[in-house]
Amino acid sequence: MPNQARRIAVIGSGFGGLALAIRLQSAGHAVTLYEMRDKPGGRAYVYHDDGFTFDAGPTVITDPTALEQLFELTGRTIDDYVTLVPVRPFYRLCWEDGTAFDYDNDQPKLEAQIARLDPADVQGYRNFLAFSQQAFAEGYVKLGAVPFVHLRDMLAAAPELARLRGWSSVHATVARFIRNDKLRQAFSFHTLLVGGNPFETSSIYSLIHALEREWGVLFAKGGTGALVAGLVRLFEDLGGTLRLNAPVERIVIEAGRATGVVVNGTREPVDAVASNADVVHTYRDLLADDAPSAANGRRLQKKRFSNSLFVIHFGLKTEHPSLAHHTVCFGPRYRELISEIFAGPTLPEDFSLYLHAPCVTDPSLAPPGCAAFYVLAPVPHLGAADPDWSTMGPIYRDKILAYLEERYIPNLRADLLTCRIFTPDDFKTELNAHLGSAFSLEPILTQSAWFRPHNRDDRVPNLYIVGAGTHPGAGLPGVIGSAKATAGLILQDFPPTGALAEAETIHA
Repeated sequence: MPNQARRIAVIGSGFGGLALAIRLQSAGHAVTLYEMRDKPGGRAYVYHDDGFTFDAGPTVITDPTALEQLFELTGRTIDDYVTLVPVRPFYRLCWEDGTAFDYDNDQPKLEAQIARLDPADVQGYRNFLAFSQQAFAEGYVKLGAVPFVHLRDMLAAAPELARLRGWSSVHATVARFIRNDKLRQAFSFHTLLVGGNPFETSSIYSLIHALEREWGVLFAKGGTGALVAGLVRLFEDLGGTLRLNAPVERIVIEAGRATGVVVNGTREPVDAVASNADVVHTYRDLLADDAPSAANGRRLQKKRFSNSLFVIHFGLKTEHPSLAHHTVCFGPRYRELISEIFAGPTLPEDFSLYLHAPCVTDPSLAPPGCAAFYVLAPVPHLGAADPDWSTMGPIYRDKILAYLEERYIPNLRADLLTCRIFTPDDFKTELNAHLGSAFSLEPILTQSAWFRPHNRDDRVPNLYIVGAGTHPGAGLPGVIGSAKATAGLILQDFPPTGALAEAETIHA
């Protein structure tokens, strides 16, 4: 009997949901992508204020090959849909004593900067890079898109995890090789980009450094929203259906299988469901009528969750071409601040910041002569600290803008044309993020791989999870990898039907 096209619902049009929908649609299935907001993108939402274009995030694009593969599935190329341009330096790292470090892919220049801080750390950095490359080969290339649905999958990976000292933290791993404190910060902060505490996240996540060195850091011309638009156009060119303002209120489970989704009060039949929504929201709320799934949701609520973010988008009437595209502004504390960000119990008085200045690369994101910016501060999620953000938000905003004006952007407040904020409360209400977490479950070793919610539900055989809450985790390469892992499982259960079914033999 020939394979039949199946009706598959994908909930949420973040990068994970989009990538999964493209894979399934290219395999010949009839995919409907449901998005509760008025625009696609999930956390990669786009705001347009007074002629400025503001990406809500993520703004750091790595591993272009994972994106290119989505287009190549159907004989297309990414260049027909979006233009990716390299960012140099990757990041400018700045400290309050005036030290600046341009982190880039130029080995001689990188080593010269390291030598200025501590000549002995040049060889230490080389040794760290070699370790990072081993972690990259094992943790990303080999396992980044492989679903861990059985305990034996984890046991098979255990020897290599042990060899790489997976129980050790990223910071401890960096410190084994590098002795200068600023350099230890420079090569351990990356875990914060995926919601991980560098003092507790497994050493395997040191692979992020090698990942960036492998393909560089890129930016989509027109902003991250242009990449979202390109993926949406690809999905629709394949015949997929995107429905906006279409919140899924419930996943219907009958006789142990997902048989439908309820959208705006209407039940729509499906053959399978994949959720890119927040994983706690999926089990606790969307599956509330299914007692075992709801119980799983309550168990998930007891897990450790990543930090939240306080974000300011602002537009200035002046350009600032001397800034780097990405700047990490380290505050007066590192270890102590990170501890308070992840454990609370209050909002820290000080902060470290990530400043995004996309007009350095692409002036089209602002009116002529102007510049668009976004700055974020990692802050505790609502379970670790719960200030009244309606009051604290404007206070925190003004404090951060004053800090940026003093140290990085002269006359900022006088040149300010438009400004908006996004708080942990907004993560909770607008994105259904449990506790306002910006990255879902914290990526500690005991919540990684098999220990994360599985890409296919253990009990409902046609219910799947994609995105930051499942394997491999948060970050753009992570959620794209999760889509490949989840697609592999779905296409095992519902084989491809069309001529375009590329390696929809994934993991076969």
